Amino acid sequence: MENELSAWWLLFALVPFLCFALGWLAARIDMKTVLKQAKSIPAGFYSALDALVDRNSGKAARELAEVADMQPQSYELSLTLGKLYRSRGENDKAIRLLQSLSEAPDTVGDKKERALFELGQTYQSAGLVDRAEQIFLALEDGNMAKGAREHLLHIYQQDRDWEQAVDTARKLSRDEQTYQFEIAQFHCEMAQAALFRSDYDAARHHIQTALSANGKCSRANIILGDLEQKLGNHAAAAEAYGAIEKQNYAYLGMAGERIYDAYDAQNRAEEGLAVLIGYMKTFPHLDLLNVIYDKSLLLYGEQKANETLAELVRAKPDLNGVYRLLGLQISGLNPAWKADADMMRGVVGRQLQKNWMYRCRNCHFKSQVFFWHCPACNKWETFTPNRIEV
Repeated sequence: MENELSAWWLLFALVPFLCFALGWLAARIDMKTVLKQAKSIPAGFYSALDALVDRNSGKAARELAEVADMQPQSYELSLTLGKLYRSRGENDKAIRLLQSLSEAPDTVGDKKERALFELGQTYQSAGLVDRAEQIFLALEDGNMAKGAREHLLHIYQQDRDWEQAVDTARKLSRDEQTYQFEIAQFHCEMAQAALFRSDYDAARHHIQTALSANGKCSRANIILGDLEQKLGNHAAAAEAYGAIEKQNYAYLGMAGERIYDAYDAQNRAEEGLAVLIGYMKTFPHLDLLNVIYDKSLLLYGEQKANETLAELVRAKPDLNGVYRLLGLQISGLNPAWKADADMMRGVVGRQLQKNWMYRCRNCHFKSQVFFWHCPACNKWETFTPNRIEV
């Protein structure tokens, strides 16, 4: 009995050593496997990585192409090479490679969807939008649906197919991103087009839909004011423009002339001008200085207009205001100073043309023209509504 117990105790004592030996053996086997696999990776693969680190994509593409020729069955390698060709603008090579990969007998299921998705992006990059659209539409029911719809949304915006853009945005909508902001802008585009065609019922429908999607859509109220003006509903137009103050007061600068015209059409021009001056005093950054001066000149004459302008500029001086103020003061200066003042105004005017513009808050693209849809980053309502010094 005592011998049996001694044998069991000896066995238990050896267990840690056995575990250690087995672990060491497994590690050695794993290391041999890793080393074997490392030796099987072609040298061209490492050369391609090195070229990518050095930002030499041309050399990287050549090295990877040579590796792909030696390993034509490598799905991941072919997919990566196709993307690399596309990033270099070599769309023809990328299309041939990705087409061949997507049609390969062993490319099925998720692999086929992924290859088609990359092929669709390459078609889009090459300007073959119809082919890209067909592929992305075919992927809407699979695992690549979200990415496919995002690309479809970009295509429909590029083609100004706003109905399709709305439908795609609704399919993309999720709790974390509802796309209501973009949907409102799409309906504004359709409202603007309907207003241009004098299809007032369609314009009103799209305006109301835009405001339902995004109650703070200032653009919808600007278009609504324009619609009411065309229909002769000047009080309703003034109300629509005035609602912008509660939505986003920064866009009042874009509606300044319209606000005055709506009041003027009701024989309330003085009240309309007072409203603009009130906005300018409350929100000094608004781009209303020029319209206020022109309307003051029309209603009250040069002296009153000059006094109003000087008061507003002194409250919040900027390049535009200084340029206008210098223009007012030059005529009353001593002739000895007049030439110098005129020269200074010219310098300010040239600087104003260079540095006074709209800018995208997302990508910082600058333009002398305002865009609701940034042409550089394709974001909506990212342009500063008033020109700024940049």
